[in-house]
Amino acid sequence: MSKKTKISRKELVELLNEDLSREYQAIIAYIIYSQTMKGAAYNHIAGELELHAAEELSHALLIAKQIDYLNGTPTQTPQKVKISDKAEEMLRFDLENETTTIRNYRQRIKQADALSEFALGEVLRKIIAQEQDHLLDLADALGIDAPKIEE
Repeated sequence: MSKKTKISRKELVELLNEDLSREYQAIIAYIIYSQTMKGAAYNHIAGELELHAAEELSHALLIAKQIDYLNGTPTQTPQKVKISDKAEEMLRFDLENETTTIRNYRQRIKQADALSEFALGEVLRKIIAQEQDHLLDLADALGIDAPKIEE
């Protein structure tokens, strides 16, 4: 993850492709976790994870469209998905991924604004709102406070 704010459009495309690969990862993880999570305690959250998968697909489409707008080519490769047979571990993996995603999108907004790509910044702000909802859902399911996201 780059903390540099002033970057080129080409660098922004590369970073957005990393973000897109993380969205693919989230889609895959949410699909797998929602279908393999077992136990009465997890029935509600499994249904919630199905909704998260659909929202992550929407995010991937939005990011791919922005990459295309910046004259880049959207990546086809997801980041590695962590798998477990323990529901709590799956939720912790998702919580970690959402935290990373929010942190990266906050940085991406600063980078987009520095390039006067304000529409991209607005798209990312809308995505972050949903990502924060996902983070809260996961923290609630784990019975913990939402983690503080450091820059």
